[in-house]
Amino acid sequence: MLLTDSFLLVLILLASFSIRLGYGYVPVNDTIFWLIFGAPAIAVPIFVRFGLYRAVIRYLGFDALWSIVQAVSLYTLVWGILSFMLAVDGIPRSIIVINWVISILIIGGLRMVARWMLTSGKNIDNNKASGEKKRVLFYGAGDAGIQLVGALSHSSEYICVGFVDDLKELQGRKIWGLEVYSPDLIGGIIKKLSVDVVLISMPSFSRAKRFEIVTLLEPFPVQVQMLPDVSDLAGGKLSVSDLQEVSIEDLLGRNAISVDQKLLSKNIKNKIVLVTGAGGSIGSELCRQILSLKPKKIILYEMSELGLYNIEKELASLESKKIMIYPILGSVNNIRRLNKVLKHFKVDTIYHAAAYKHVPLVEFNNAEGIDNNIFGTLNCAQAAIKNGIETFVLISTDKAVRPTNTMGASKRCAELILQALAKKQSNTKFTMVRFGNVLDSSGSVIPLFKKQIRDGGPVTVTHKDIIRYFMTVSEAVELVIQAGAMGTGGDVFILDMGDPMSINELAKKMIKLSGLKVKNDLDPDGDIEVKYTGLRPGEKLYEELLVGDNCSKTNNPLVMRAEEEMIHWEELNPILDNLKKEVIKCDQEKIRKILIQLVPTFKPQSEIADVLYKKL
Repeated sequence: MLLTDSFLLVLILLASFSIRLGYGYVPVNDTIFWLIFGAPAIAVPIFVRFGLYRAVIRYLGFDALWSIVQAVSLYTLVWGILSFMLAVDGIPRSIIVINWVISILIIGGLRMVARWMLTSGKNIDNNKASGEKKRVLFYGAGDAGIQLVGALSHSSEYICVGFVDDLKELQGRKIWGLEVYSPDLIGGIIKKLSVDVVLISMPSFSRAKRFEIVTLLEPFPVQVQMLPDVSDLAGGKLSVSDLQEVSIEDLLGRNAISVDQKLLSKNIKNKIVLVTGAGGSIGSELCRQILSLKPKKIILYEMSELGLYNIEKELASLESKKIMIYPILGSVNNIRRLNKVLKHFKVDTIYHAAAYKHVPLVEFNNAEGIDNNIFGTLNCAQAAIKNGIETFVLISTDKAVRPTNTMGASKRCAELILQALAKKQSNTKFTMVRFGNVLDSSGSVIPLFKKQIRDGGPVTVTHKDIIRYFMTVSEAVELVIQAGAMGTGGDVFILDMGDPMSINELAKKMIKLSGLKVKNDLDPDGDIEVKYTGLRPGEKLYEELLVGDNCSKTNNPLVMRAEEEMIHWEELNPILDNLKKEVIKCDQEKIRKILIQLVPTFKPQSEIADVLYKKL
């Protein structure tokens, strides 16, 4: 490169004189001769200083081109000044401008031609093995998509074949040699270009817009991937590693919720906060968001050593030493430990997330589930009253509404306990927040479906008509914190979960968006089958969020206050005492009868569990 530039710089100066003078110029003056043939001695050190010989031609970009312009400009300026200082006759001033223009065109152009030859040659080789590469269509011809094409152009995994964009001004044009198509033609484009992967390269778009695009792409046998949110991109620099699967959040079809910062901070900022079940899906997200709201201290109360270790380690890496984090091993069934912890740390706010939530497991271990979910909640509530805790927020579930399983009935009993205790006293403000399934939680179907798809199927769905409410864990926790701040005592809040989703359709969407086909009677050659296994013990086809019909709005449109029947403490306490005795004896039939007495809407559906209860 250095020798080539030296040779070209001499030719460029000779050409500049010839163009200016109108004939083939040969220097006869010794001074002009040395100025022309000595030009490389001026230019090369400048070119070296600007890094022209450090750039890898194959990956030459606009920054390198700007360096070339700067280096050539400085060289021609120095050459011109030197020419005038020597006061040589026969050097027109316009030679400097002509030399500058031609030098930029030749020095820069030669590198771009070399870059094109190297990359086009590589692409020819790539096309020979295109069967091993994924053909990529970009949805979005904005800055992110264009930047990503540059990153993927050197990839050994992908071949870029085109763009799709909603802007009509871009449609029909070419970017990086790739044509921009209209979304209306997406089906024909995918077929024509043999597309394997569609990359949604519009990270700034809302969830609703991304859902619209995902729905448009669903019928086609392509894998769908996307860039992360703009906030997750570092300095606007994209790479292949930034690509990710279509998130389940984008399948919900609604935008992220808006939050009230005052409500978020009310029970947390500069307060001492304790989270039970801190290592679980909801508990750990609670801890993350609480930490970001700057409490004075946060106490992680968890019975699982591994769960406690993981969340404590994560929080310690997120926050400075200003906020003290205390990992406490303990069970909610150990009231002595609860009292000691609350008294020692002088806790202000409790978020009670500790519970057994897996429906079939609790159904087959109902005594233990009741002991943890009902009496663990009772222990926490009584300890909160004894130690003067300001706010107590219970994480409840939609399965507490007209329950068909022990888990749901136990959570409704936990609500009844807090309602009764709230009526009995006013020192501790008890609040309950009820919501549906949380995406990617430990008990969610989403991780199971992902694993089954990776393993080649089948994807198991309990019933083709089963539907569920879904919300992201971060959204649910944000609303839990806000609802807890709105409580006045004994409130039951329910979260607006949006429209319920068909689990069967969700499974099929996840298969299709992985670039695979659903195997069924209509397509026996498909990739992955959806297999129906039947409802599990205690499982319902659909869930509800409200026991009765009385529901009022709050300041947050996504949080509603339920007006529901309760049992006074004087009536509830003897029943709980009786239930505790039967739990200790593990008398399954009596346990069930007492649960039905406490929760008249409890309609057990599990015949398998009935048989098991009689054997225990």
